Amino acid sequence: MSLIERHEALGSLEGLLSSAVMGKGRVALVSGTVATGKSELLHSLAERAVELGALPVTATASLAERDLPLGVFGQLIQDAPLVLEDRDRAMALLDEGARTVTPSGPGNDTLTQVDAQIVHALCTVLLELSERHPLMIVVDDVHHADRASLLCLAYLARRVRFAPIAAMFSHSDHGRYIESSFPTELLRYPHCHRVHLSPLSPEGVTALVTERLGEDAAERFSNQWYALSGGNAMLIGGLVHDYRTAMRAGGGQPPVELVPGDGYGQAVLDCLRRADPRMLQVAWGLAVLGDADTLDQLLEIGPEYVTRELNSLDVAGLLTMGRFRHESARAAVLAELSTEERGRLHRRAAELAYANGAATTTIADHLVHADRVEGPWVVDVLEDAARHALRDGRVEPAVEYLRLAYRICGDDRQRVKITTALMRAEWRINPSTPTGHFSELTDAMRRGHLRGSDAVVLAKAFLWHGRFDDARDVLTRLNETGRDLDPDTVTELVIARPWLRCTYTPFLSHLRQTTGEQSRGAILSVSADRRLESAIALASVLTRGPRQEFVAAVERILRGSRLDEMSMDTVENALLALTYGGRSDKAAPWCDLFIDEASSRHAPSRRARLSAIRSETALRMGDMLGAEYHARVALDAIPLSGWGVAVGGPMASLMLASTAMGKYDAVSDMLDQPVPDAMFQTRWGLHYLHARGRYSLATGYAQLALRDFQRVGELMGMWNLDVPGLIQWRVEVAEACLRLRRPDQARRLVEDQIRRCATGAPRVHGIAMRVLAATSDLRHRPMLLRQAGDLLQSGGDRYELARVLYDLHETFHALGEYRRAGMIAGRARAVAQECHADPLTRALSRDSDVGVTQVSPATPDADDAAVLSDAQRRVAVLAAAGYTNREIADKLYITVSTVEQHLTRTYRKLNITSRAELPSTMELGTTVPV
Repeated sequence: MSLIERHEALGSLEGLLSSAVMGKGRVALVSGTVATGKSELLHSLAERAVELGALPVTATASLAERDLPLGVFGQLIQDAPLVLEDRDRAMALLDEGARTVTPSGPGNDTLTQVDAQIVHALCTVLLELSERHPLMIVVDDVHHADRASLLCLAYLARRVRFAPIAAMFSHSDHGRYIESSFPTELLRYPHCHRVHLSPLSPEGVTALVTERLGEDAAERFSNQWYALSGGNAMLIGGLVHDYRTAMRAGGGQPPVELVPGDGYGQAVLDCLRRADPRMLQVAWGLAVLGDADTLDQLLEIGPEYVTRELNSLDVAGLLTMGRFRHESARAAVLAELSTEERGRLHRRAAELAYANGAATTTIADHLVHADRVEGPWVVDVLEDAARHALRDGRVEPAVEYLRLAYRICGDDRQRVKITTALMRAEWRINPSTPTGHFSELTDAMRRGHLRGSDAVVLAKAFLWHGRFDDARDVLTRLNETGRDLDPDTVTELVIARPWLRCTYTPFLSHLRQTTGEQSRGAILSVSADRRLESAIALASVLTRGPRQEFVAAVERILRGSRLDEMSMDTVENALLALTYGGRSDKAAPWCDLFIDEASSRHAPSRRARLSAIRSETALRMGDMLGAEYHARVALDAIPLSGWGVAVGGPMASLMLASTAMGKYDAVSDMLDQPVPDAMFQTRWGLHYLHARGRYSLATGYAQLALRDFQRVGELMGMWNLDVPGLIQWRVEVAEACLRLRRPDQARRLVEDQIRRCATGAPRVHGIAMRVLAATSDLRHRPMLLRQAGDLLQSGGDRYELARVLYDLHETFHALGEYRRAGMIAGRARAVAQECHADPLTRALSRDSDVGVTQVSPATPDADDAAVLSDAQRRVAVLAAAGYTNREIADKLYITVSTVEQHLTRTYRKLNITSRAELPSTMELGTTVPV
């Protein structure tokens, strides 16, 4: 129904009232489901009754007063403007009538005895009053009226045809009221008219919202207003309230989405309270179940009754397709239930779901809210439900299921398995939470109840939290179990070996070595096979360096992985293999993909670990701002206590990025944060020492930096993890030696580093070449620095490229080639600003202040270079970087004459006269030597 149709209904009632005023009595039955505006329509007309020539006499029926004989008719008598004598007579008749009414049974649908004279006398009071002044008699919610009042109203309705009375009644269409005899009797009379109100149409909803909030709000969420209200005006009112609340909270700005809140939930409850109690009972059952399946069994009522009430709820706009229109509506209805009743219904729902073979997660959802949980099947159902929930990324429900299973399980061995599963699940949310289970699991292990793969899980948890003695004890007890290992345990041991090799190397000797026969007997699932492959890939990169085609193998592992219960290690190891293998450009997009998945699965612990890796990839690509962001996301996602010894990873990335950006105070604050001593026995400790050393070097404490870098080298050598891709400690020691005026030692170290750099490590090779240049004669430095720049462009590290360009600028300046120094400075500044390397940018600015020739302000913008051909751009980029024509010719394998021709055409197109005016920030889409 549209608002226009509602106005037409009001006009129709006004016409009936006008006829009554003229002496032609009329009866109107205004019907419709709950919250369609029946009461509002009659009340608005009653307010205008005097204006239209009639006196309003009103009453409102209530379910609470339904057992009060003549209660509704008594309201009419009390509201009528009677003289004192008539009022006293009418009140006496009401008292006498109430005493004579007797019901036929426990209900009050029929009466065995009513004094007809009393009914006649009561109606006569109003009929006589109408002779003095036309009346408009209004009874709202007449379906709730007591039977005696209904009898009087029916009697009056028959006699108003020739009296100046308009009798108007609002009546609900839902549930059992449809079958009420009162409207049926009225509609037999020729002077009775029915006005039916239905919920608003989509157009009507839009018009109503426009009227209350304006056109912008109506159009902004045009589809949602109707989808959430079903045309129910009361629900629309609740949504309007929530919209206004959201606007106030947003400082007057309209909300970005229409979110039902308290106003909407209250409107749903108001609708149900105004309806039949049986409808509310069905709504409660539906809120517990979520859908209508087995609703009749839950409430222990007939299916036809349930169908009728569901249809009424649907017509009223509260449901769509047998479900509440929004979860907030269901939550509001559930909140109306007492704790005892809700627990009883959920217990009954769980039993029905189990008996009907429903999914274990459905049964478990009811069990966690049940008042009591009984039955031998309950624990098994909860465990299975937890496994499914974890697989689907529903971590919080899985934790709830397991905690309930733990509380009610009576078998000690099974409780240990449940506790281990609970520890794994809680780990996804916050790794510090499972520490509360350590003492219980340790005790279970000593009693022989914790064995096999569960013991391996406990050992890993102990290692993460730096409880190395406890971890060693678990591994020792696992070694004492003899040859009798189940396949799952063998699988975990086989996978744990390369994992320990990469992360907790000192503990590798404590892990039991499986025999060849045992390893062959282990049946690896697809998931376990990927875990093993990724662990071996990482171990290979960290012990021998990246092999050819390793990227394809690792990406194949990642393509087949998702963040389910067991695959986090797979993903983490594979991403680290790419990162340490010199392919951060490949690891970064994979990281972003899995971070999104972790967020959608509500797994903050996994998101934090992935963000820590993403920060590491950003560092190695020179994206300092990105590295800082991802490291902070990682550290904010879970508390520091939850990181255990792994805290060194994100903290190191954050310190390195902050140092590069000149945020030394922030690094100092981080270094004041306590970290576990055990961290320095892990791979994460290497990163922390490296970051601390870089900070010390940047702030002028070269001796402290040297000590940290040398310690990194000692540990990497001791653990056989001495590969360039992990940490280039020799280069770092060499830089510290240069600061301490030990150039010979620095040169030996950096030459050793270069020898160890294979073709798969251009980034580290480039970094080493930059330091080698610093140990070389001034005249040899430009060539070495250009080689370093070429390697770093290939390796993709923009920050280290900026450092090379800065050194090249300094070298040309020292050689007196100020024009070249100026051109290089412009490019160095652009790359440094791109990396947010403020110390480098400030240093370049200081150099310009002391007279280094810079590119003219009139230099064309790099965007102007779009007019150049690819060949011209390649030559121009190298010329802008300070290369001579002969050097450009050698690098591009062309003649000097061709270089000169390209430059001549370039100058003409850019409207410049020399290479000094070339844009310093000119770039190519493909890699070009510096």
